[in-house]
Amino acid sequence: MVIHMVMIVSEEHYIYHFGPDLVPAAFVNRGDVLKLRTKDAFSNQIKKEGDLLTEIDFSKVNPATGPVYVKGAKKGDALRIKILDIEINDWGVVSITPNGGVLGKMVEKPKTRICKLKDGYIIFNNKLRIKSNPMIGVIGVASEERVSCGVPGRHGGNMDTNLIGKGATLYLPVFQEGGLFALGDLHAVMADGEVCVTGCEIRGEVTVEVDTLPSLAPQWPVVETQDAFYIIMSHENINSAIEEAVELGVRALQRSNAIPWEDAYMLGSLIMDVEISQLVD
Repeated sequence: MVIHMVMIVSEEHYIYHFGPDLVPAAFVNRGDVLKLRTKDAFSNQIKKEGDLLTEIDFSKVNPATGPVYVKGAKKGDALRIKILDIEINDWGVVSITPNGGVLGKMVEKPKTRICKLKDGYIIFNNKLRIKSNPMIGVIGVASEERVSCGVPGRHGGNMDTNLIGKGATLYLPVFQEGGLFALGDLHAVMADGEVCVTGCEIRGEVTVEVDTLPSLAPQWPVVETQDAFYIIMSHENINSAIEEAVELGVRALQRSNAIPWEDAYMLGSLIMDVEISQLVD
């Protein structure tokens, strides 16, 4: 299959929040393919190991390239984004800071590590290297209320789910005409939990194909991979997030298999995994 690149959206077009007031940086048709070039999560402010999180401008964190207006997308639709490719820079950043992440109380001083990429691996130090697994941390649509790009929600946003990589398809509910989606916060690699508050933060380019599914907006973002569907649930209370995610999953099993709710609940206990993609937000 030949892919015709219809548009490139540069990193000079970016937002720091989702909301109803977004102004389109580009317009595309359903089925178009486009490439979005991104800054890293720190707006490229960290360039060496002497640059610390405590010294950067936090009003410039998590820029998302866009937004892109998809012609014909309207409220109540699902915006389907197929991730065709992710190309990343040859080095990324990992940082810690006091009170940041799950063990932030134990961090005595900020520290930054620059990790170079070589032959598909992140070089953590002279002894350790980690296989690269590029993924998108922030990807979302214009929401009904103003929401920082650092926060996840029904619109997507800062989901930090390492499933959102090459080959995955993301379904987002459309709240505003045109969808107005944007993405950024790429990681060369990030483990579930993102426990220290950063993955390997990196700039890069993402190639996507966009389309809409009329009147099929999901309640929460859904990721489709080769093996499964994932409901991405976000909540301030982890137990509440798990409960609502399981409820939606069981209802999906009930509908798709035309079985009683009780049977779907039992089936869910056999085939439905509960996973945590990030903790820091």
